[in-house]
Amino acid sequence: VRGIRNRLTNKNFYILFGLDVVFVFSSLLLSVLLRYEFIFPAELIHFVQPGPLITILLIKLVAFSYFGLYRGMWRYTSIWDMLNVIKANIVASAAYVTLIWSTVGFQGMSRAVFLLDFMILTVLAGSSRVGVRMFFNHILQAIRPRYPAHTIRKVIIIGAGDTGQTILRQSLEQPDEKIKVVGFLDDNPSKIGSRLHDVPVLGPIDSLNKVTPVYDEILICVPSASRTEMRSIIEICKETGKLFKTLPSISELVQGRVTISEFREVSLVDLLGREEVILDKDSIHEFIHGKRILITGAGGSIGSELVRQCLKYDPAVMVMLDLSEYNLFEMDREIMAMESTVLFKPVLCDIRDKDVLAQVFDEFEPQVVLHAAAYKHVPMQETFPWEAVKTNVMGTTNLTQIALQHMVEKFVLVSTDKAVKPVNVMGATKRLAELIVQSANTSSTEFMAVRFGNVLGSSGSVIPIFQEQIRNGGPVTVTDPDMQRYFMSVSEASQLILQAGALGQGGEVFVLDMGEPLRILDIANELIRLSGYEPELDIPINFIGPRPGEKKVEELVLDSEMLDHTRHDKIFVLKDHSITPQVLDFIKSGIYDLELDISQNSANQIRRKLASILPEYDPDLGAGEPIYLNIKAQA
Repeated sequence: VRGIRNRLTNKNFYILFGLDVVFVFSSLLLSVLLRYEFIFPAELIHFVQPGPLITILLIKLVAFSYFGLYRGMWRYTSIWDMLNVIKANIVASAAYVTLIWSTVGFQGMSRAVFLLDFMILTVLAGSSRVGVRMFFNHILQAIRPRYPAHTIRKVIIIGAGDTGQTILRQSLEQPDEKIKVVGFLDDNPSKIGSRLHDVPVLGPIDSLNKVTPVYDEILICVPSASRTEMRSIIEICKETGKLFKTLPSISELVQGRVTISEFREVSLVDLLGREEVILDKDSIHEFIHGKRILITGAGGSIGSELVRQCLKYDPAVMVMLDLSEYNLFEMDREIMAMESTVLFKPVLCDIRDKDVLAQVFDEFEPQVVLHAAAYKHVPMQETFPWEAVKTNVMGTTNLTQIALQHMVEKFVLVSTDKAVKPVNVMGATKRLAELIVQSANTSSTEFMAVRFGNVLGSSGSVIPIFQEQIRNGGPVTVTDPDMQRYFMSVSEASQLILQAGALGQGGEVFVLDMGEPLRILDIANELIRLSGYEPELDIPINFIGPRPGEKKVEELVLDSEMLDHTRHDKIFVLKDHSITPQVLDFIKSGIYDLELDISQNSANQIRRKLASILPEYDPDLGAGEPIYLNIKAQA
């Protein structure tokens, strides 16, 4: 809807649309005149009556629209656009020839007229679009003011594939970007020595320090590079002392389109990132396409990425629910800037408010719920455990009950590895959330949970904290030299959540393949080096001891759980025969009592109650009460 509205308010759309109307009529007239040597036969006069002409016009314009000839930016017309012009003409010609033959017959009309019409219209429609590109590439650039040479950044592009060539073309077509590509580097021997748009491929990537052109910046255009390849490229770039930037992986590009503006500085995600996830996109398409999707916590790290990933599969409606006004506002702005055709609705709502939540479900009738809303910061929830219970436990209970009432098709809970043998309130409440979701799987709604580790760079996580400490000159604070965590990028986690949702049939707890755990100390060292410093020499590292509720090493599977394979090699499903209906009934009863306890705001009372419900929970009863409650008690 939004995409159509944007086109209808774009004056360029009307110009091209009007030209196509003229081309359709002109092509038909020229075809007849050429075939009959510029004498219009009287027996064909009935073909040029308003009815047949309007029918032909509508068929051709509908075909043009279907093949996307009124979408996109015409200044970037490519061979694919020309192929779409040809395909649209083939379909339109076949449609109206079939229509004429099956209704009134050809009645003396030569079949050559239809062939001529196809060829002439293809040339006219194609040349108009190529003309727009030529105007921007040559005429407009010729009359634009030249920028002073010292303002132009000279760049070397690593990667002479399609992505690198796209960036080169954009640099030529968009002088406002103020970059000049002086050369490519690529490890493909067949490309070395060749020229792309008159820019040379200078040599392999490891020859970066030896290339002769003077350059200011390096652009890494290898979005498909593996972790090992990326690390090697970054090490080569660091040796030059020049600024270097990279593109995100193709899966992280929201609209799948490579542009100069997408370049960013190399991050820890690039160094520690894993191999590109291979998805069963057909199953995810079936899961999301044309559905009404509700995402809770839609402004958070995982929730916002789930929104972006879902948009690729064209849901009917995207309901973004969040308690943070600012996060919701930012997501709303981001999606509006995408000019997405998906109808999206930001909803400011607390999942703890069951009545308001029910109204949201009444209004939008979601078919799929992706539940990412949660309190996740361990020390904070250790201090205020009643808040963790209200959101992570009661909020999840509210959602499952309302989802059942509205016969939601699928409900996916985003869980965490801290739910395994929890030693903190946050982990215990997320384990309870998993069990709540499993216990709700008794109807047509398919409930499931997806468990995984830490997300690289998520808000409030260790990486942004380290980055801030490095910017401030240190020290970087690490809790323990042996502290380890599982990590994956936010895009990989979100993609696999959708994949698990597509695979699930109800009642499952899925676990994502997190690879090997990483030492937090190693991450600190990598970040310091990535910032151009040496650990300890330039930036000191201090060990401050574990915080309340922290484990040295997280786990992904309980002792009672067994991993089983799914159709996707990065997703496993847990089998736990100890979770019987009787156990789930006991947990439901315990949650009811827990709801009564949270009104007392007693941290240790809540910890004890959680431990009575979850035998695997080992609470830290020495954490005590929040300081303001102690002051109140003393008063």
